[in-house]
Amino acid sequence: MEGLLSLEFNIFVMIAVGFLIRRVNVVGKEAERVVTDLVLYVVLPCNIFNSFMGGGGGTGAGDYLAVLLISIGIQALSMVYGKFAFPRETPDRRCNLAYAMICSNAGFLGNAVTEGVFGATGLMLTSIYLIPQRIMMWSEGLAIYSGVSDMKATVRKVLTHPCVIACILGLAVMLAGVTVPALILTPIQQIGRCNTPLTMIMIGMILSEIDVRHLVDGTIAWFTFHRLVLMPLVVYLACRLLGVSHTVTGVSTLLAAMPAGATTSMLSAKYNRDPQFATKLVIFTTLCSVPAIFLWSMLLTR
Repeated sequence: MEGLLSLEFNIFVMIAVGFLIRRVNVVGKEAERVVTDLVLYVVLPCNIFNSFMGGGGGTGAGDYLAVLLISIGIQALSMVYGKFAFPRETPDRRCNLAYAMICSNAGFLGNAVTEGVFGATGLMLTSIYLIPQRIMMWSEGLAIYSGVSDMKATVRKVLTHPCVIACILGLAVMLAGVTVPALILTPIQQIGRCNTPLTMIMIGMILSEIDVRHLVDGTIAWFTFHRLVLMPLVVYLACRLLGVSHTVTGVSTLLAAMPAGATTSMLSAKYNRDPQFATKLVIFTTLCSVPAIFLWSMLLTR
């Protein structure tokens, strides 16, 4: 409990730093994109690769398979649920809600949270968990907005994503028992350690743009309940029923409790599908995810 409180306090401080430096214009709007790209394409891949260097930490092939199958199940449930859960909304809003149900922020915020709660093992399992979501992002997710899905382009984007490459390389090195020279591994470790601070600072920068007077409506509040409470509850109960390991249950539940992904607002703006609503959806669920993640972490680590 003390360790969890310390983790949450550190996260809060880092978020506050991002909030302040953006609010007082120490950095501008462009910095958000730069930090996001830096984390996704450099820092996070290094962190993922390094997580496999501990030899698995007691995690076996059964846990890898379990978290992969759970992730596939979550994506299937999210796809069906997102299409039918909000029938009274406008077509543009339904697009955003359906996409945000499929594509959470597990690939950005989730890595930092699961590593903080479950260590390197949590990050390894997260890397496997995210493969189905990345596939859905560039197939069904893109089709929601554009009406077109290119399978060849999807495969290419997934297989060339730096995080997926790092996951494949790390898993191969671990299973082969290869010792990576310190000359190569040390800078990878140093860069990877920047993941949590940069991620949380980025979240704080996003939250600094909140205008609470026009942030939430009934639909956004209802979606937030589904995204941060109902979905992880279903995953948690299913994992307990299936008897999967404690770590797989914890990682899967936490990742199911992530807020709407930032790509929701990006794609909504690109295809002109009510981008203002999409941005509010991302910001409000991100804001609410801070206490939600803390409560889920307490439940999963007791």
